[in-house]
Amino acid sequence: MNATFIRKTPFGPVAIAWENTGRGPVVRHVFLSTPARPADEEFRRVFPDVAVASCLDIRAIVAGIRALLAGGDVEFDLDLVALEACPPFQQAVLRATHRIPRGRVASYGRIAAQLGRSGASRAVGNALAANPFPLLVPCHRVVRSDGQLGGFGGGPLLKQALLAREGVAPDGSGRIVPARFHGAG
Repeated sequence: MNATFIRKTPFGPVAIAWENTGRGPVVRHVFLSTPARPADEEFRRVFPDVAVASCLDIRAIVAGIRALLAGGDVEFDLDLVALEACPPFQQAVLRATHRIPRGRVASYGRIAAQLGRSGASRAVGNALAANPFPLLVPCHRVVRSDGQLGGFGGGPLLKQALLAREGVAPDGSGRIVPARFHGAG
């Protein structure tokens, strides 16, 4: 396992755990900073003895994360992440989430329905709460069915800021308008 740290972003440090595999470098986990703990501290708590390293592919991911946090239109390839380390249902949720286009949102319930599991919106929320690849799999684009933002591992302010950078802002009542929902008119 290796570590790469992005020390300065508009939202605090970001930490990436990755390893070389037969298919090249693969991201195992992305840590976002929260108001309670910077990502590099959380990373060191979880992986205390990991070597700091980088390579061309990881530097490209770092550049993509920087661009995304600055508001750029960036989509990451799912081949860059260790999706196989997740349980099958979570893999399906992450794949569905990855397909939500920039500037749009989907509800937890809509993703559950897409997966043939209507009524499993809480399970979708739990799968996204445990998303080991935030930003690479844009779970910030999933909101409650009533348009409220819902949870996010980087905190509600980061979720709102990421959506705003994509042109998705809550209305006066704090809800995302239906026209911004993926698949809406």
